[in-house]
Amino acid sequence: MGIEELTLANTGDRDLTKLAEYRAVGGYKPLAKARKLKPEQVIEQLLASNLRGRGGAGFPMGRKASFLAKGTGKPTYLCVNADESEPGTFKDREIMLTNPHRLIEGCLVTAHAIESQGDVTIVLHRGAGAYICGEESALLESLEGERGQPRPRPPFPAVSGLYGSPTLINNVQTIATVPLIAEHGGEWYAKIGPEPSPGTVVFSLSGNVERPGNYELELGTPLRELIYDIGGGIPGGRELKAVIPGGSSTTVMTPDLLDTDLDFNSVAEAGSQLGAAAVIVIDDRACMVQLALRSSQFYMHESCGKCTPCREGTRWLVQLLQKLEEGRAEQSELELLLSVCDRMIGKCLCALGDFAAGPVVEYVRNFREEFQRHVDEGGCPFGGESSLEGVFAPVEQHTHHPVAEVPA
Repeated sequence: MGIEELTLANTGDRDLTKLAEYRAVGGYKPLAKARKLKPEQVIEQLLASNLRGRGGAGFPMGRKASFLAKGTGKPTYLCVNADESEPGTFKDREIMLTNPHRLIEGCLVTAHAIESQGDVTIVLHRGAGAYICGEESALLESLEGERGQPRPRPPFPAVSGLYGSPTLINNVQTIATVPLIAEHGGEWYAKIGPEPSPGTVVFSLSGNVERPGNYELELGTPLRELIYDIGGGIPGGRELKAVIPGGSSTTVMTPDLLDTDLDFNSVAEAGSQLGAAAVIVIDDRACMVQLALRSSQFYMHESCGKCTPCREGTRWLVQLLQKLEEGRAEQSELELLLSVCDRMIGKCLCALGDFAAGPVVEYVRNFREEFQRHVDEGGCPFGGESSLEGVFAPVEQHTHHPVAEVPA
């Protein structure tokens, strides 16, 4: 088994959706091995592995599992977050489509580790596609049949989660990695890749790149290697303009950061976030105002509206960026755009407001001249030739929006 492929191992040459095929490559042996251990011993292996959550936050799974309240008299639940709806993300669905038994086995091992019910029942709950339900407390609300809106915290899910019971929530790839740790041990896993961010990640590569797709690589793989060696570089010999390293909610990186190692710590030191490892490549044909607008339209559409800074702020971002792109914005409105972002970041009930505003701030900071030209030239300097021209945000499009005009 190559270190480069763990969660997607053998999916290229076997149909691992079939139980017999999965068993033929050792499937469910880790489960049998884990069940011979006490639950706390499995938790110790997860702690030793330093497996960090692959859903975006990067919090160590073992520590999360160790926080679960004990002796409550209530059942303990495991929730696997498969709500993968952020623009640029598409790794978890491939794991579920090509290696579903790895995920099921991960659920069973984890259920044993957290002392969930012995006769495990796995319930598949199909969501309605709301991005906000990827936020863990909104996910729990929707599972309980309520509106998908975040809960105020505390209490945290580890104490009072699904149906008021202690609940562990992790994403698909995180749980699908657990059988490998059960089989080989936490210390083995911790030696793969850099010490602070061990293991592999399935990187979802998209945008202006020759060979987009999912690539499972060790954490610590250089960004340049992913884009140029593995992804084949930029089509048509174009120049790289920017990279979004972890999905649309993460901060844009400029070409001078191409030699950044793709792991949680290194990307953070470069001023961005690894997020869900969804690497979006942007070439020199893209208008950054249009990119900011498309992103903001998505977050405005997906805001649940529960808190004012996000509900109102995302709408203001869209209106101001529309004015900039259409050449109707005054100089003061470029400053107002940043002011709106400042009134959103760190002031919303959940992270969606930060996801909307944070990237916009960095688009302006890194490409200020381009934003300024929209004001000075009374329109987009790309003159309709941007690669994003006519590309709509990934939301339902309406002819008219009942949106109040931003005052001049």
